[in-house]
Amino acid sequence: MDQDSRVTQYIPGPWRDMAKHRAFVVERINAAYPKGLGYWSVLDRFDDRKFFLGWVLLLPYGSYLDEVEIGWRFNYDAWGKGYAKESASRVLDHAFKTARLKKIVADIDPSNLSSINVAEKLGMRYVEDRCINGEMGKSYQIDSSQYLGRL
Repeated sequence: MDQDSRVTQYIPGPWRDMAKHRAFVVERINAAYPKGLGYWSVLDRFDDRKFFLGWVLLLPYGSYLDEVEIGWRFNYDAWGKGYAKESASRVLDHAFKTARLKKIVADIDPSNLSSINVAEKLGMRYVEDRCINGEMGKSYQIDSSQYLGRL
């Protein structure tokens, strides 16, 4: 999935260097995430072979101590079918109802209109432009009262 430039077009990372990419993935697999956070794989539930579609993540957000990042990445063939919105909405539900997090943030490349659309469908709202690790992004956010208030 990460080798497909359509999938990683807006995401900086070691996607073209196989050794660095492998180290990146192994580090993420072996990381100790805080309780309730991490990666969720999304599989095609209608396929007995359990075809991997992508993942959704909740991760601590660096210097923003009161925020947790949500992100999603899917195989190109899974795009436009609602998988990102459906799976990310379940992860948001977990974030606010089970993990009892206060705020979820998705900082998205301004050109990544598909991810902006997913964030908006999740009820996230544009708050500000932010520079994270040298990359400008549109910060979409939702807090627990906004999320739980719309249920």
